[in-house]
Amino acid sequence: MKITITAILAFLLYTPTLFAQSAYSIKGAAVDTELRIKLYNTTISILNAKDSILRKFTRATDNGSFSLNGLPSGKFIMLVTYPEYADYVEAFTLDAAHPTHDFGNINLRLKENILKEVLIKGEVRAIKLKGDTTEFNAKAYTIQPNDKVEDLLKQLPGMQVDKDGKITYNGESVTKVLLDGEEFFGDDPTLVTKNIRADMVDKFQVYDKKSDQAAFTGIDDGVKTKTINVVLKEDKKKGAFGKVLAGGGTQQYYEGQALYNKFTAKQKYAIYGTDANDGKAGLGFADQDKIGASNTNVQIDGGITSISVTNDADFQSNYNGNGSPLARTAGAHYDGKWDNDKQSINTNYKIGSLEVTGVYNSTQQANFLGNNVQNTVQQRTFDNYTFKQKLDATYQVKLDTSTNLKITADGAQRDAHNKSNSLTNISDGSGNLINQTTEALDNNYREKIYDLTALYTKKLKRGRTFSWNVSEAYDQTTIKGYQNSTTNYFKAGVIDSSLLINQYKPVTTTSSVLNSNMTFSQPLSKKFAVIFNWGFAVNNTSADRESFNQSTPGNYNVLVDSLSSNYKFNQITNQLGAIFNYKFDKVIFNFGTKAADVNFKQVDENTGIVLKRSFINWLPQANLQYRIAQSKTLVAQYNGSTTQPTLDQLQPVATNANPNNVTIGNPNLKPSFNDRFLLQFVSSQLIHQQFIVFFINYSLTTDPIINKIITNTAGKSTTEYVNLTGETPYNYNFQSQYSRKIDAWDVNLGLALSAGGNTGYSFVNNPLTGAVELDKSTTTNYSTIFSFRKSKAKKYDFAIQGGPGYQFSQFSQQTANNNAPTFNGRASTTIFLPAKFQISSDITYSYSGKTQSESALERALWNAALSKTFLKDDNLKFSLSANNLLNQNPTINRNVNGNIISQSFYNSVQRFFMFSVTYDFTKFGTTATSTIPAKN
Repeated sequence: MKITITAILAFLLYTPTLFAQSAYSIKGAAVDTELRIKLYNTTISILNAKDSILRKFTRATDNGSFSLNGLPSGKFIMLVTYPEYADYVEAFTLDAAHPTHDFGNINLRLKENILKEVLIKGEVRAIKLKGDTTEFNAKAYTIQPNDKVEDLLKQLPGMQVDKDGKITYNGESVTKVLLDGEEFFGDDPTLVTKNIRADMVDKFQVYDKKSDQAAFTGIDDGVKTKTINVVLKEDKKKGAFGKVLAGGGTQQYYEGQALYNKFTAKQKYAIYGTDANDGKAGLGFADQDKIGASNTNVQIDGGITSISVTNDADFQSNYNGNGSPLARTAGAHYDGKWDNDKQSINTNYKIGSLEVTGVYNSTQQANFLGNNVQNTVQQRTFDNYTFKQKLDATYQVKLDTSTNLKITADGAQRDAHNKSNSLTNISDGSGNLINQTTEALDNNYREKIYDLTALYTKKLKRGRTFSWNVSEAYDQTTIKGYQNSTTNYFKAGVIDSSLLINQYKPVTTTSSVLNSNMTFSQPLSKKFAVIFNWGFAVNNTSADRESFNQSTPGNYNVLVDSLSSNYKFNQITNQLGAIFNYKFDKVIFNFGTKAADVNFKQVDENTGIVLKRSFINWLPQANLQYRIAQSKTLVAQYNGSTTQPTLDQLQPVATNANPNNVTIGNPNLKPSFNDRFLLQFVSSQLIHQQFIVFFINYSLTTDPIINKIITNTAGKSTTEYVNLTGETPYNYNFQSQYSRKIDAWDVNLGLALSAGGNTGYSFVNNPLTGAVELDKSTTTNYSTIFSFRKSKAKKYDFAIQGGPGYQFSQFSQQTANNNAPTFNGRASTTIFLPAKFQISSDITYSYSGKTQSESALERALWNAALSKTFLKDDNLKFSLSANNLLNQNPTINRNVNGNIISQSFYNSVQRFFMFSVTYDFTKFGTTATSTIPAKN
């Protein structure tokens, strides 16, 4: 009885202890975030941390979630296993302060994916190499409050961002920036880099984006675009953010911006607007070439011919720092997915106007045989106005598990009005005036562009694929221009003759191009495959150009036949090609060629003369990629292409746009052939963030088409294009870069060495004797860039880069010495002071040494700002900024081209001070973040 009572008492006393020891639990969920699936039936095992004895286990439910109750207090290890996935291991503790442990979403990864990756191991995994993609972890870099993507990109090894937002990575231009894999406001990179907040970024993925067909077939077709994909943090993919900026300054300068974005799990909305006259031409107005603003020629597909239609005036009216601008822009973006992500759409609308007024001055020295020299001096005032708008949309649908359809459409319209007045003097080496031209131009432009593309892809049995790309492009340009000029020719300081032009010059060009391209890939073995290509294109183009004299003042109705033309072009192209692809272990090698049979027909509607040409264009290629190790890659490439003479070279259209320059045709021109070679080596030692990049480009041209310019004593030049035989022009570019983080000093250091050069040929004459000789020019450039950066969040940020260089220029028929040293550099700093004050400053310096014919060029552009932030997250900022403190002109340029040395400059935005207010606002939802595995 005593035993029974004792046992009962012990049980009663011990039971609460058992309950107390077993009142602990865990929970979580097993998922694969890359494949977006929840892992059913995953095994979850709980082991003692001390001896690894199994304590309890369970399996995940249908939605991947799991929970375990009745655990005692103590230190444990959780082991999560699933077939074909790497094991997940994490230590945890249960005690009175932490009776429950929530693991959240546990991201399991396929073993094969982990084997493809190389990770930096340290406090933060900064860089990951995954196949051909370099991935930068944004958490490994310092950002300041309200930094944008552009500020973060400047810290990445191998990445450079200039003052205009242009990005280069290891010497290659980045032309596309995606947001979570999608285009954002079309393909204008600055709309992402200058406006998405840096604290929203999870990582950057840098890679060569292949064409849609190459990405589908898996076989490289040589078409690549250097691309940065900005991947947002999970908790920043739902919510709203934006910015409002308003500023006013001295000299009546002002700036205003507004940007609003709203993101959800499946949709993105964005709108923006700008209004400024301080040189900032919008959030991303640098896309003028994407809607035809730089389309100065009617292009005939297939490489045959082009006809210039804009020789009468400066067609460019975009702002690049030249002149005084007034820019207004706006845009809207939407992209969304539905039907379980089987369907998606991405659409953008942009509208804007830009007015640029200014003054242009240039000097030019032409060196001829016999030490003869002609000097040209021009002064020009201009007033250019452009209004443009563009709408584009991309729709994608998965028709079934193996079939996809992508449809892209866009339309754009551009209206421009350009006016200019100029005075041009040409004199001889003694300063005696040869001729003088005064000219007034007034041109109105309208351009309409429509494009439609459909890409159909189908995966067939046994690894075969089929794709079909069909596109239609329509472009119509109308120009209504007036030219009023007087050219006086002098002898012994007296006017000998004069040429007066007062004409109305309308031009209408229309182009309609239909392209069809089919590809079929056939695996021949596990390592070897071939892709066949057949393309068909029809191009119908017309160019109607007229010149009218006046019958009475202001009444332009007398047609000038010699300066008028009406051509129709019809071209049919058939292209056939085969590319073989070998892929095994560390080697990828492909080679092949494409051949295009082109039949061209030109009809002169005024005379009835028909010109027909048939030819074959060859496009051989070979690419080798050898992955020496996971962090070392060697790439070798070759591409060849045929270049056909243009219509302007064969049979130029008569024009008096510049009476001192006349072009005559050469119907006997032969095509030239271009060979291009690339060798590149990349090595990464990721533990120390060390990068070594080496590459060299080399190209040469056989039977090149060069211009033969003959200039007489009156300053008139006649240009004819000829094939150069017996000589092969070439050019090359070598670059090597080294960068590394010095952990002991917590700084990033870099060194880049580059060399480039070319040889070119042109004909030089003696205006007095008429003698003509072939002139060989050899140019070589060397440069060195050293970089240093040290930063600490909310403390300071210092960055400096720059170095010396030297340029050598030699000419076989000229004695002028154009060799000169150079130096380029940039330094920037931001210092955070007490009471949320900040001081920032940046200076850009450039120097070109004195040559035999030109004085030295030196300029330093210095900007500075004092700002103070307010509110808890520093979202409100007041700034007092100074632009171009030294009041220097950034538009001075010097150029050496053949026997001509030129120097020019525009007026530009000069020194001013501005007070501005910026408000950055954010409101994001919260989502559970995945637990990072402690060990895999």
